[in-house]
Amino acid sequence: MWTGWFESRAWEFLEALADQVGRPAVPGLTAEVDQHAAAVRDILVLGVEASATVAAAVLLASYARGLLDQVREETGRPWAPVPGGTGWVQLRLLAVCQLARAHRVGSLTDGQPDLPSPA
Repeated sequence: MWTGWFESRAWEFLEALADQVGRPAVPGLTAEVDQHAAAVRDILVLGVEASATVAAAVLLASYARGLLDQVREETGRPWAPVPGGTGWVQLRLLAVCQLARAHRVGSLTDGQPDLPSPA
């Protein structure tokens, strides 16, 4: 029961985040967002113990919330997107949303033959 609740709350957060950050407005940003997505995936898959047993949405929502909390701590105010923005935080959040769309079901290692599969 709790697992489904956490996952549904994570999806609610990720959908709201996607609405807020949108999609890369500049075609040249796609490669940069892809690089951020690969970095986020590696951090979560290789750096979180038993990540293969946790829904992708829960991992991604936790990562994004942590990033937003860090911005608030460092600046004293909440992060806000900039239309067409290319700042590091905005690109990272775009990458999180991209990963969420790609891994709607399953773990972050699904479809990633280059990554080790945690045992």
